[in-house]
Amino acid sequence: MRYAVISDIHGNLEALKSVLKSIKKNGVDEILCLGDIVGYGPNPNECVERIKKMGVKTVVGNHDYVMVDDSWLEHFNPAAKLAALWTKALLKSENLQYLACLPFTVRLPDILLVHGSPIKPGRFHYIFNAIEALSQFNGFQEKICFVGHSHYPAIFTSDGDVFKDGVELKDSVRYIINVGSVGQPRDKNPSACYGLLDTDSLTFSLVRIDYYIKKTAKKIMKAGLPVFLAERLFEGR
Repeated sequence: MRYAVISDIHGNLEALKSVLKSIKKNGVDEILCLGDIVGYGPNPNECVERIKKMGVKTVVGNHDYVMVDDSWLEHFNPAAKLAALWTKALLKSENLQYLACLPFTVRLPDILLVHGSPIKPGRFHYIFNAIEALSQFNGFQEKICFVGHSHYPAIFTSDGDVFKDGVELKDSVRYIINVGSVGQPRDKNPSACYGLLDTDSLTFSLVRIDYYIKKTAKKIMKAGLPVFLAERLFEGR
């Protein structure tokens, strides 16, 4: 089985289109999504509708969740809060309903999907380093837990190792894998990011894809969203 794992699209339609085109070329059997389909970006409806139409197994992200629970706005910085309010006002009712029905976790054979972390997935905690990752292995039994949320791609192992690009999966090791962000990378690489898992060859790799950043940035500016949200896309921050 060959999976493509995407996360943190954040209303960036240009990035999503480029990633889906790359996924198609890679001969993937199934796409999995780790949430934050909306937030920050200018095309929330279009991104939700693409994911919904494809029937992608998806968990809810914090930017999706705040669309149906305003109390989560208190966790957002000013730019994220403005973007969330703008997004909610723009979303079609059927797309809001779709986001409202997304679960916190999805389980497949030996694979767990969450947005932030396996321990208390509804609290959307971050995993930034190996020490934080090690404590999270107690929160799941599967071999692999896929996460997003931080926008920083990384592969954490139950042995305490960290890999950045890819890894051959070992029988005796478990993994927490952050697949980075499709629509708003923050690892100083502006290219959209997603992951490829091959359960036959027991390999995982990260894929970076260029997209038309300038078009997305122009849309953000035209929508009256914070300028920072456009500028950061060019720098991957």
